[in-house]
Amino acid sequence: MKPNTGSVAREGQIRDQNQSDSAIDRDQALLELLRRLRLADYSFVAPNRRTHHEGRLRRMLRRPDSLRDIFGWNRAFRARDIAPAMLEWMGWAGILQPLSFGRFRSRLRVSSLGRHLVLHSPLSAGRDAVFFGPDSYRFARFLEDVAAMLPARARVVDLGAGAGAGALALASARRDLRLVLIDINREAVRLARINLAAAGIEADVIEGDGLSAVQGGIDAVIANPPFLAGSISGRYRNGGTELGSAVTLDWMRQSASRLGSDGTILLYGASAIVEGQDALGETLGKELSRGGYAVRYRELDPDIFGGMLWRPSYRGVDRIAAVTMIATRLG
Repeated sequence: MKPNTGSVAREGQIRDQNQSDSAIDRDQALLELLRRLRLADYSFVAPNRRTHHEGRLRRMLRRPDSLRDIFGWNRAFRARDIAPAMLEWMGWAGILQPLSFGRFRSRLRVSSLGRHLVLHSPLSAGRDAVFFGPDSYRFARFLEDVAAMLPARARVVDLGAGAGAGALALASARRDLRLVLIDINREAVRLARINLAAAGIEADVIEGDGLSAVQGGIDAVIANPPFLAGSISGRYRNGGTELGSAVTLDWMRQSASRLGSDGTILLYGASAIVEGQDALGETLGKELSRGGYAVRYRELDPDIFGGMLWRPSYRGVDRIAAVTMIATRLG
């Protein structure tokens, strides 16, 4: 299938010849909504699922009284709880979900990433949800820390870009980079395009499955693959077999085979640790070293997603660790 490509312009206009006029209107309405939220000094840090549900429960007995309640905590609200103009823009953007008893809920959430605002899916979204949460922040910090190592004007592909957190973080640190974002999820491509436009960041955004959809040379690949194992709803979470590492290994192999001399892979992911052994780290180290890469792999956080360990797919797993990898092809 030929990939659906589109560009994001610095002036904040969304350009995609494959979109219908009505879709462009909805996207422009979302762009305006982000602008209005920024003018209102909106900010919200997206927590993990458990914290999010706890936060909503604590607020149940009071009326939603802030934009954070509506766009961050994703609470049900009434028309009187929000400015009429903001409600109208939500309607034009197609994200005003009617509920019972005259209430509404936003079909999208908005979170902060540094000085940027990011549109993403609510936690109740299904298989094609567009994720943004604590892993997005860890991924962004990792990229900000290592951005200086990339060569000037490098062409960088954000593989499985999701809402665009990686590209936003990298572009904030290095405005000279040429960014390409790719995701198999059409809604992720749409929201990433809008998020970058709102930030005034120029990039190519592609709907496609893997690096084969990216034409031309690539200097670096950044990736935050899905890494959870078992029957997990949402493509953004399901890392496949091998205790959730199958997608990570596939993406890293694609990247390693595509990059030329001095090419760089920047990975943020997770590994299931069994009897003290990190099988993902060992496999990546061996395969990439054989392919001519210098590999720096480390454990960033020793224990994330601990609540997953009760699942049958994690039987025998000690813990799930957040990991990072920098792999550079030797010249």
